[in-house]
Amino acid sequence: MPDDSKATPRDFLAVERTFLAWIRTGLALMGLGFVLARFGIFLREFRVNQPNLPSESYGLSLWFGTALIFMGVLVCLLSLVRYRRLLQQLEQSEAGLSRPSTLAMTTAVVLAVLGVAMAIYLISVRPITPDNASKARETSMAQIPENGILRAASNHSVDETVTRLQGILQSKGVKLFTIVDHSGEAASAGLKMPNTKLLIFGNPKAGTPLMLASPSAALDLPLKILIAEDAAGKVWISYNAPAYLQARHHLPPELLPNIAVIETLAAKAAE
Repeated sequence: MPDDSKATPRDFLAVERTFLAWIRTGLALMGLGFVLARFGIFLREFRVNQPNLPSESYGLSLWFGTALIFMGVLVCLLSLVRYRRLLQQLEQSEAGLSRPSTLAMTTAVVLAVLGVAMAIYLISVRPITPDNASKARETSMAQIPENGILRAASNHSVDETVTRLQGILQSKGVKLFTIVDHSGEAASAGLKMPNTKLLIFGNPKAGTPLMLASPSAALDLPLKILIAEDAAGKVWISYNAPAYLQARHHLPPELLPNIAVIETLAAKAAE
């Protein structure tokens, strides 16, 4: 008669399936904790970019999420301990069939280590606060000349650069209002001036919200790019820095992309 007290391969497989099920539970807890913690940080950053909304604290979301992650780590570690203990119990009845799953145990350890790293990351990464946002803007402004003018060297002549910029504006659906030929006007007055042209362009869909938020922005809109040749024959592309215009007219941060496009336009024209 078979000895029912002896462990069979089915017993070891059942133990391993239970172990893996606990690992899945631990992984689910860590994933849920990470989502919960990051959701709170997302809400904080959203309110920083929406100054008109009342300020609220979502710090508990971070800690609850972190707690869930640690719980997932604990589940993985306890499942490993339990798995080893059950194997030892089965070994007493049939040592020859005891073959611990190296893959399963390694998975549990790796998940536990990843969970701890994820928790440390969530605690160390702080959301952007209004003070930090102000410091970031101050740092950005510190890199801009006092007059707010940025310039980049062009790899083309003035006329070629103008033509390139015209094509870029047309491809992006941006209206070119006019080109002011300063050097041409100087020549008509009998004066000499290096080739200098000013392009004035814009998009009402982008400019109107800026002027509604701050009517004084109309002083610097539509956007302008100056393409000029210096005394040495070098061609330069100059324009007002978007961060400078934002600070000058106290524009909301969420409207900065409406004028930041000028940097891309200038860079493409200079290529």
